[in-house]
Amino acid sequence: MPVPVPPTQTPPDPDRLRAALLDWFARAGRAELPWRRLGEAGTRDPYRVWVAEILLQQTQVARGLEYYDRFLSAFPTVEALAAAPEADVLKAWEGCGYYARARNLRRAAGVVAARGFPQDYAGWLALPGVGSYTAAAVASLAYGEARAVNDGNVRRVLARLYAQTAPTDAWVQARADELLDPARPGDWNEAVMDLGATVCIPKAPRCPACPLRASCAAFASGTPTAFPAPKVRAAAREVRAVAVIVGDAEQAVLERREGTLLGGLSGLPAEELAAGESPQTGLARLCARLGAEPGAHLGTVTHAMTHRHVTLDVYAARSAAARTPVAEAALSRLDHKALALLASWQGGLFGTP
Repeated sequence: MPVPVPPTQTPPDPDRLRAALLDWFARAGRAELPWRRLGEAGTRDPYRVWVAEILLQQTQVARGLEYYDRFLSAFPTVEALAAAPEADVLKAWEGCGYYARARNLRRAAGVVAARGFPQDYAGWLALPGVGSYTAAAVASLAYGEARAVNDGNVRRVLARLYAQTAPTDAWVQARADELLDPARPGDWNEAVMDLGATVCIPKAPRCPACPLRASCAAFASGTPTAFPAPKVRAAAREVRAVAVIVGDAEQAVLERREGTLLGGLSGLPAEELAAGESPQTGLARLCARLGAEPGAHLGTVTHAMTHRHVTLDVYAARSAAARTPVAEAALSRLDHKALALLASWQGGLFGTP
């Protein structure tokens, strides 16, 4: 595919852009989002802004609203979050994925509960699990600090505005810093993100509705979707594994997951298969480890994660091991998919009854 050549165009005028975008934001911004509500003092609650920014890093807003309400209902204050057992926090986070976010959020809540909320970007950046984006977001939205955010929506808007095919993080941050409205940094940051989320969308940008259209080099090129060029991503690693259900969808044997991906969650006993290894061989090894008797093959489920694609063969098994109430445990979506196979299974799990 040929590299698009942007037209020669006068660099955008910051003052004109700010006026146009903030006027659009006042009319069309997503004011209904709960973390944007002002408190009695006319300011935002930094805890609610912080939770929203962490949760929405890997979750779309439409789905994130449900998770946000659930999490805030369970932990309405930073003190409540700091005092909660990790298992309870992971259960409230269930379904959001990227569970390291929840573990770090709880750790950071312990720091905040002991020392108070940070009052600036540097203080937020020092908390566990808080990176430059989150620190800039909370500092600007809750405290009015002049810090420009840099996320996927901002990258796309600025890449199109300047017709950049491969903008680096440093380039995006520099342009964001240049355009940031110092008088209204929080509103500006949200306006750019809202524009990217609702108008300057990846595959079918709504250019006629864009307040920055007159200054947009990508629009002038006639091919706005060519900017930025898609990132080249490493292929997801294919993972094959077997799992067993000892019990049923209400009470089952569960194990604690380890590692950075799903660490701290509970899950069905499982074994990853070696290259070329059959599910039956992995099942035998798993059952030997558990002291369990294998039963029927319930089915196969798949689950895509950022860097891996998991194919899981699920079997029934029988064991005297203690069972755990499933509803009380924090499980990954993969485990929920596996447990759902029981509902459609017909016949005896251990041979013909």
